[in-house]
Amino acid sequence: MTAPSSSDALYHDPRLADFYDLDNGWGVDTRACLDLAREAGSVLDLGCGTGLLAAACAERGARVVGVDPASAMLAIARLRPGGDRVTWVEGDGRTIRLDRGFDLIVMTGHAFQCLLTDADQRAMLDTIAAHLAPQGRFIFDSRNPSGQEWLEWGPEDSRRSVEHARHGKVESWNDYAYDAATGIVTYGTYYRLGSGELLAAKSQIRFTPQDHLAKLIAAAGLKVDQWRGDWQGTDYTPESKEIIPLGRR
Repeated sequence: MTAPSSSDALYHDPRLADFYDLDNGWGVDTRACLDLAREAGSVLDLGCGTGLLAAACAERGARVVGVDPASAMLAIARLRPGGDRVTWVEGDGRTIRLDRGFDLIVMTGHAFQCLLTDADQRAMLDTIAAHLAPQGRFIFDSRNPSGQEWLEWGPEDSRRSVEHARHGKVESWNDYAYDAATGIVTYGTYYRLGSGELLAAKSQIRFTPQDHLAKLIAAAGLKVDQWRGDWQGTDYTPESKEIIPLGRR
């Protein structure tokens, strides 16, 4: 995630960060970005989290910088295979400036939704614009609010079991509250350990409509070559589950 609150235990508590890859490991987003990175000599991963994608890009030979504000996530990133080939930066993607350009800038895992205001989102887009090489491209994802995906995040719909390397079988679930005025969803993440101990965190993300996001992107001096509606490359429609801009300066 890119700009979670400093009080969000989901990213800053090492015990909770240790569960992150179980729910957010390899998926269509990271695999699609890894494919895009084949043509990139340099990659900037904003909101790199535990470094899964950044390390894989580096193992393929790209020069990679991974940026994240959560030291607990970066601690995991540094130890994963390929992690020693990545330059890890603990910092806020809204304000960081690295004084270099990149062939590809990525944000996966709906990290962009951690930005809760227009000002936050515009600041992140300015960071992308500041770090794109002349022919560089950017891509990120944001859930389409028309899909109301948060309705699937109630305790009964989201209850699941995960297998942790140290804790064994762990029961997990979520809950949510939606604010229609701001488009912000506050959601809880819960892990019940076999000992009975409960690990819990409250997080917030913003659901931004595509037309509004398009205005913010244009204001940052960025151009979208394709609006995708999924990570398979399908064009965006109002019914798409995802909003994925692929573009350049």
